[in-house]
Amino acid sequence: MKAQEIYFAGGCFWGTEHFFKQVAGVLETEVGYANGKEDRSPTYEEVCTDQTGFAETVRVVFDADVCDVKFLTEMYFHAIDPLSLNRQGHDEGTQYRTGVYYTDNSLLPTLQSVFREVENSLGQTLAVELLPLRNFFPAEDYHQDYLDKNPQGYCHLPTELFRWAREQKANKRNKI
Repeated sequence: MKAQEIYFAGGCFWGTEHFFKQVAGVLETEVGYANGKEDRSPTYEEVCTDQTGFAETVRVVFDADVCDVKFLTEMYFHAIDPLSLNRQGHDEGTQYRTGVYYTDNSLLPTLQSVFREVENSLGQTLAVELLPLRNFFPAEDYHQDYLDKNPQGYCHLPTELFRWAREQKANKRNKI
């Protein structure tokens, strides 16, 4: 097993986390706050002020022998509106911006390639950050696995997307 990690900001982290939990090869997820202005753990209330610079983000630990970062990033682009700045669904503010944050520089060429492919297919500049991870602080316990604990809870993603992600398990080596 070759465990790696990547961080995806895709709007409200409840749905983004639940989406990635469906993908074969994902070993662990954790919601939190990334790439903020401060080097201390913010509260959810502070992040919601739109003043901290933190984005709601999901840390994804995956087995690169089962699914690679290219596949996960392609999946990510199916779960976001890559042209929307600081907004996903009904959620608006810089904490809901989209971004892919990496800790391993060897992943950058692959990430850049996927970003170029998506940008070329859309014919527009993406509103998605691609940056090294500056900081990440886990969110409060009640945010972790939120949709597992609250199946009828709010989610900006359609439930069909979760089913589609589960179906990709059988087809994960195929182009999405």
